[in-house]
Amino acid sequence: MSKKKQTQTSSVRKRIRKIDLTAPMLAIFENAPNRPFNHKQIAYALGLTSEQDKQQIINHLFDLCAQGQIIETEHGRFRYNPRQSYVTGVIDRQSAARKTYLIPDDGGEPVFIAERSMNCALHGDTVRVLLYPRRRGREQEGEVTEIIKRARTEFVGILEVKGTFAFLNMDKKQLLHDIFIPLDKLHGGKNGQRCVARITEWHDKAKNPIGEIIDVLGNVGENDVEMHAILAEFGLPYRYPETVEQAAEKISAGITEEEIAKRVDMRSVTTFTIDPHDAKDFDDALSIRQLENGLWEVGVHIADVTHYVTEGDMIDQEAENRATSVYLVDRTVPMLPEHLSNGICSLRPHEEKLTYSTLFTMDGAAAIKHYDIVRTVIRSDRRFTYEEAQQVIETGEGDYKEELLKLNEFAGILRANRFTAGAIAFDRVEVRFDVDEKGKPVNVWFKESQDSNKLIEEFMLLANRTVATHIGKAEKQSAKSKTFVYRVHDLPNPDKLNNFATFIKRFGYKLKTTGRSSEVSASINHLLDEVEGKKEQNIIETLAIRAMAKAIYSTKNSGHYGLAFDYYTHFTSPIRRYPDMMVHRLLTHYAQPVSHSVDAGRYEALCKHSSSMEQLAASAERASIKYKQVEYMKERLGEIYDGVISGVTEWGIYVEINVNKCEGMIPIRNLDDDYYLFDDKNYCITGRYHRRRFQLGDAIRVRIARVDLIKKQLDMTLVDSPCTKQ
Repeated sequence: MSKKKQTQTSSVRKRIRKIDLTAPMLAIFENAPNRPFNHKQIAYALGLTSEQDKQQIINHLFDLCAQGQIIETEHGRFRYNPRQSYVTGVIDRQSAARKTYLIPDDGGEPVFIAERSMNCALHGDTVRVLLYPRRRGREQEGEVTEIIKRARTEFVGILEVKGTFAFLNMDKKQLLHDIFIPLDKLHGGKNGQRCVARITEWHDKAKNPIGEIIDVLGNVGENDVEMHAILAEFGLPYRYPETVEQAAEKISAGITEEEIAKRVDMRSVTTFTIDPHDAKDFDDALSIRQLENGLWEVGVHIADVTHYVTEGDMIDQEAENRATSVYLVDRTVPMLPEHLSNGICSLRPHEEKLTYSTLFTMDGAAAIKHYDIVRTVIRSDRRFTYEEAQQVIETGEGDYKEELLKLNEFAGILRANRFTAGAIAFDRVEVRFDVDEKGKPVNVWFKESQDSNKLIEEFMLLANRTVATHIGKAEKQSAKSKTFVYRVHDLPNPDKLNNFATFIKRFGYKLKTTGRSSEVSASINHLLDEVEGKKEQNIIETLAIRAMAKAIYSTKNSGHYGLAFDYYTHFTSPIRRYPDMMVHRLLTHYAQPVSHSVDAGRYEALCKHSSSMEQLAASAERASIKYKQVEYMKERLGEIYDGVISGVTEWGIYVEINVNKCEGMIPIRNLDDDYYLFDDKNYCITGRYHRRRFQLGDAIRVRIARVDLIKKQLDMTLVDSPCTKQ
């Protein structure tokens, strides 16, 4: 054998396998988890000197990095990844892609969890996940190893009793598995009834969780039962605890002279409320009078709920847990007991009421010369509905016409100034139902914002902005920061905004997506004006809203993009929103001659809870509207309607009917003239062979084919379509 061949053979024989490198390399990183290493340092530590060995270490470093076991801190330098073994976070299985992810507590990238690796974890659960070695070019995956905290254990479904056992059959959006119910745990539940069950046991080897019935809602199809089921579906309360109701009943409505003496007395100033015709909880009122110097004083008066509800008491704890009132189609589920929300705190006409007020001194051009934030006592002179106030605004005739017209004039100026500053004008049409005494929908109508609505809106915005600025600017100018509750709204997601801009080009519209925020918002407003009255209006408005960030509560102020405000909060609805109660208490606290900043951590947790409950309440409201839409269309099976494609997915086309805004779906399996492929970037499905295309925003004609009230599902069939060919 030649010398050259011997050397090659020896070199091959001494080559170190990757599997033999892994353990000693990881040991170096684990022993110094905060120290970065390059390949030369690793080679030296392992006693490897040849260029071949060093190159192998370089390659393996990048393999370990791709697997997530180490991270590259800068070019060529790596350190231990503390997340490489386990990570804790919250399960999210409601993503648009219909996959399940862990959202890590440490803010790291989401971790994909396959169904086989869920190990009984549910959406919203806080869990511990074992991270799998990362494969090159693939997203990080993991497996649930521990359920730290259940988000919920109570679920609503339809009871099915089968001889010696029973199941609570679940809507798969809530829970993928039906709940097994032993017969001795039915607690009065009967076959076919809607019930609420609590999961009592569920281990890895069991296909189904085991539970017990804790509440029998009643028979499927009954209106109260279905509304309660919607609330239970989202984990929202549908009854008020008797103990809390009783505690509220003991609160006296009387207002003492001693209390009045502590407040600014506004009882002699013209004051009125403007609310929906069916409202009972009037938590805001407006007053107006001209001062001797020719200026105007406008008062925004808000129910002083925190005068009656003591922080930490039974009523307050219940309000904190609920965080918001919930507005379903046919009812309001109040945050506070009705004795407070509709009685003592409600600013009913001709009754003396305690209020928290912002008083503005304004000139004839609505410029604010001075403001005060004070506790007051008022006496409302008139309760207007929006329709009644609108009639006065339009005709110039009626009760308190001078006051209403002046306020409307001021509101118009405030609104114009807001849009000039970059606010976005989202005035969406809302679907409303007239229902009979049994809750059955008999008519559909649309609520549109008129001048009377905008009048109230502008003064509420002004009060909220003023209160936030009052604390926020003082905080900025002071060395000692003050914890406060803000309503914040981030800039739009750039990717979503760009995708939206690309989509609307098909309709001939343009959108500016870069530049100053005021320029982008002005472009959005111009677009919304352009689409008004067009068939694609609702689709484009919907997608525009989806491109926006969600407004949330936070102690960290970042401004409100949609309103173009540097400071904003919620101060004006303490009867129905817990953050407003927090704001009232913080205002009172900081108004003391000597006051310290409150615990930011506690208030941030309350903000997150309130934001979460707000989203659940909005989901419940949408579900109740969907139920009533389906119930309304049940009487119209077989009828043909014109509509517009409102959504496109891999499983079907969603269609919104023009005349009543009811939405249904054409299942893709029913489009049997071709094999259709879903294109998520272009919001369309296209036939593979004939190239017929159904795209978001297309006009379409459909027939009502099937109604499923239990699933809140409306199925349609295609009658004809202006679908295009590529």
